[in-house]
Amino acid sequence: MEKTITSGGRTVRLLGSDAPAFILIQPVDEHDGELLGSEVSQLSGLTAQPFVLAALRTRDWNAELSPWPAPPVFGKEGFAGGAGGTLAFLRGELLPALRQRFSGGPKTVLGGYSLAGLFALWAARECGAFEGVAAASPSVWYPEWEAYTAAHPMHARCVYLSLGDREEHTRNPVMARVGDRIRGEAALLRRELGDDACLMEWNEGNHFKDSDGRTARAFAWVLSRLG
Repeated sequence: MEKTITSGGRTVRLLGSDAPAFILIQPVDEHDGELLGSEVSQLSGLTAQPFVLAALRTRDWNAELSPWPAPPVFGKEGFAGGAGGTLAFLRGELLPALRQRFSGGPKTVLGGYSLAGLFALWAARECGAFEGVAAASPSVWYPEWEAYTAAHPMHARCVYLSLGDREEHTRNPVMARVGDRIRGEAALLRRELGDDACLMEWNEGNHFKDSDGRTARAFAWVLSRLG
């Protein structure tokens, strides 16, 4: 099944089963959208669980997925801190619409790549709407992230993390924090949820390698834990 729906004035692309046991929500940009077919195909080969992927097309990636305002990292475009509005849309509009469309009480997983992965981690610390988090190469270099996680417990039952082994080897001093940050994130989540409820996986390459495959593996692991 593949179709595009409109919810709350936002475009959402649905791919997968008509009778899912899992609803996977993933914010995407134009590049991610082009790779969704490949991602779903790879995920289908990694799990026997019936799922539907609901891909939410962002209008302004940096603004909609950033948890609080932050200065630019590259160029002149900063981060507006609009994640609260995106989460409100998911909880108030998209999730009710999907649960009405797909009966049987499917479990809900939030995930994504890069800043969408950070958004998923943040959203699952803000509320209990998501049973699992699939965070592939999440932007945990984000300013003040460690202070936030220390003060906000994780509500999801299980969390997948990953990073490319070249990502921390960058000349950008802000993004170079990502390696230490994700090691700390994994350690914190294991203390919060237990060793079996958090997986940290290292991938070969930099941030831009195999994003569809990395995201598919992230969702597959979460489905294996929740299924």
